[in-house]
Amino acid sequence: MTDTPNTHTLHLLNKAPEHSRFARCLQSLQPGDSLVLMENAVLALANSGLSLPEPCYALQADVRARGLSTLNGRHTLIDYQELVQLTADNPRIISW
Repeated sequence: MTDTPNTHTLHLLNKAPEHSRFARCLQSLQPGDSLVLMENAVLALANSGLSLPEPCYALQADVRARGLSTLNGRHTLIDYQELVQLTADNPRIISW
């Protein structure tokens, strides 16, 4: 049995939820893809009406910098080392 290569995409999103690229990113996600919210994209975590995919990661430094404290348990906070590992684990990466 041969191992199937990981064909999923890691999406790095740094645009605020009201930016047009934020919506385009969410629309382009395929089953098995992962999403990392960075910079102003982490503001989406404060919007309970916004449906984010799973897995959805958020860069902890950006969450703290924007004063977000209460987060939905469905999202995983990551540090820079974990971000590097995610990029190493995914052969395809798209920055939005």
